[in-house]
Amino acid sequence: MKILIIGGGNMGATYAQSFLRSHIASREAMMILEKSPEKAAELARKDIGRVFGRPEDCIDKADLIILAVKPQDAPVLFQNIRPLLHEQQVVLSIMAGVQIHTIAQALGVHKIIRAMPNLPAQIGMGMTAFTSSETVTRIELVTVQNLLNTTGKTIYVEQESSIDGATAISGSGPAYVWFFMKAMMSAARDMGFNESEAELLVSQTFHGAVELYRATDLSCTEWIERVCSRGGTTEAALGVYETNAVQADIVAGAMAALHRAKELGGSK
Repeated sequence: MKILIIGGGNMGATYAQSFLRSHIASREAMMILEKSPEKAAELARKDIGRVFGRPEDCIDKADLIILAVKPQDAPVLFQNIRPLLHEQQVVLSIMAGVQIHTIAQALGVHKIIRAMPNLPAQIGMGMTAFTSSETVTRIELVTVQNLLNTTGKTIYVEQESSIDGATAISGSGPAYVWFFMKAMMSAARDMGFNESEAELLVSQTFHGAVELYRATDLSCTEWIERVCSRGGTTEAALGVYETNAVQADIVAGAMAALHRAKELGGSK
């Protein structure tokens, strides 16, 4: 399968590197279309596939086309590549909010897969939710899932609306985690720890908590109960969070991200 990635940013380059590292694709079968001459030169130095600057030089060569550009850039991109596409090509979009029917109408193709990865894909620890149009065959869907699996875990969702939900939870989610980590590091520094000590205390705490959660069948609530003791330090901290409705704010933030994802796709 010949793969063309349109957009050589973080995710585009991550996909190319992951596909090659996993030996699912060869350098000869990997293509990247990048309009920025500076970024194209940088990609060429990485030797992760053939780099092109014009769509007419590569679109018709691809079996799978991955749209890895910002959703705001989609209208111009669609106009430029529509005349070059043919019906048997599979289009995989990772553009937040841009719906399958929008892509189909704009490009005149029908084999469309929509996915939402996240940034930890860069180290093979990503989380990707994906769905597809009815015209995508089982073999094509499995092939694309195998490609996505090279960057971490995947989940197929039947309803396309769930992709916007995944955008709000796993797509934007790493930033929520880092926001909380940043706050804890600030607290650690206020308690007298230096920068490196604060980073170690917080990062290892997060890493250990996640691994412990994954190693058992216990829920988050059950683990919280195990850490808490009546009148203890953890109870004191959680009491402040409850008083300040921190959980409600986290949910509200995720819902704001969901609303924005729908706005980007032109839906409400």
